[in-house]
Amino acid sequence: MKNNLYRKVFAAGLLCLSCATASAQRIEAKNQVLNVGQVMFRQPVVAEYELHNASSRDFSIAKVRTSCGCTTVDYPEGIIHGNADFTLRATYDAKQMGHFEKQIGIYTEGNKEPFMLTLKGVVVDEVVDFSGDYPLSLGDLLVDQNEIMFDDVNRGDRPIAKIHILNNTDQTVQPIIMHTPNYIVAEVSPSKIRPGRSGVALITLDTRSISDYGLTETTVFLGKNPGDRVAPNKRINISALLLPSFSDLTDQQLAQAPRILLSTTSLNLGPFNGKKKLKGEIEIQNTGHATLDITKLQMMTVGLQVSLNKTKLAPGEYAKLKITAVERDLKLVKEPRVLMITNDPEQPKVVIEVKTE
Repeated sequence: MKNNLYRKVFAAGLLCLSCATASAQRIEAKNQVLNVGQVMFRQPVVAEYELHNASSRDFSIAKVRTSCGCTTVDYPEGIIHGNADFTLRATYDAKQMGHFEKQIGIYTEGNKEPFMLTLKGVVVDEVVDFSGDYPLSLGDLLVDQNEIMFDDVNRGDRPIAKIHILNNTDQTVQPIIMHTPNYIVAEVSPSKIRPGRSGVALITLDTRSISDYGLTETTVFLGKNPGDRVAPNKRINISALLLPSFSDLTDQQLAQAPRILLSTTSLNLGPFNGKKKLKGEIEIQNTGHATLDITKLQMMTVGLQVSLNKTKLAPGEYAKLKITAVERDLKLVKEPRVLMITNDPEQPKVVIEVKTE
C-alpha cells in the first residue's frame, strides 16, 4: 500500500515539475506520450522515444527516473550534440494485468527539472485480434480512418462506409457521431464498448437529401459518450460526389447525347518563379448531337480561381475555361483540381489536374 502511494505521489510530483518548467527544457519529443496498446501478460514491451536536442549546445543526460520499478530505461550516456537526434528506449515488465500509465523523467546536466515522457498501454492475458489497424486518435479513442469519400454516387444511392473504433481507455464508452447533417446517418455498433474492445461506426449517405450535384463536404465529430464536447482532434471529414444518372437512357438517346471534349485534363502552368499568380486556359468542345450543359464548376481544393464563358454549348460549339493558380494559397495543397459536372452520359464528371512545376 505504501509503495503504491509513493508511486502516485512521485508521478504527480514529476508531472508538476514538468508543467512548471517546460519552457526551460532543451529536449523535444516526436511523441511525448506513447500508447503501446495491448501487451501480453509477463511479456515485456519496449517503446522507443525519438528525441531531439533543440538547442545549439551539447549536453548529457545526468539521470533518468521512472514512476515505478516496473519500467527500465536505456538512454545515451555520452555527449548529445546540439541539434542532434537521439533515442530513449523504455521497457515495461508487464507483470500486472490491466491498463498502465508510467512516467519517465529525463534530467540533463545543469537542469534541475525533468523532461517528461509517458508510456501507456493495457496488459492482457490474450491479445484480441481486431480487424485492421488503428493508426489515428480521435480524442481518447483510436480509429482506422478519419476521412471518408463517397465517390461517384447517384441520386437514390445509400452507400455505407465503416470506421473501426478501438476503446483504448480504462472505462466503458458509448461512442457517438456528433453534428451530422440531414444527409448523413451514423450508428455505432455495439452501442457500448468495453475497455480494450472494438466497435464500428456505420456512416450512411442518403443521396436523396443532397440538394445539388457535385462535391458536398462536411465535418462530423466522434464523441466518447453522449454529450461529449466537439473538438478539432475528434474531427471526421466526409465528402460526397453526386453525379446525374443516365442508366435509363436508350441506345438511341445515348447516340444523340452531347459529348464533351477538352484540350487537356492536366493543365501545367509552369513554376511561379516569384510570380503571385499563374494563368492558363482550356478549350472545351461539344462533339455530340445535343446541347452540352455544364451544370457545375467547382474547385476541389483552395488556391484556384476559374471562369467559364459558356455553360451551355450547342453541337460543335466551343467554350473557354480560364484557370488561375494563386501561389500563396497553393502552398499547402498537394493536388489542385477543378471539377465539372455535365450532362454527357459518358463523362458526367470531369476532373482537371492543375500543376505548377
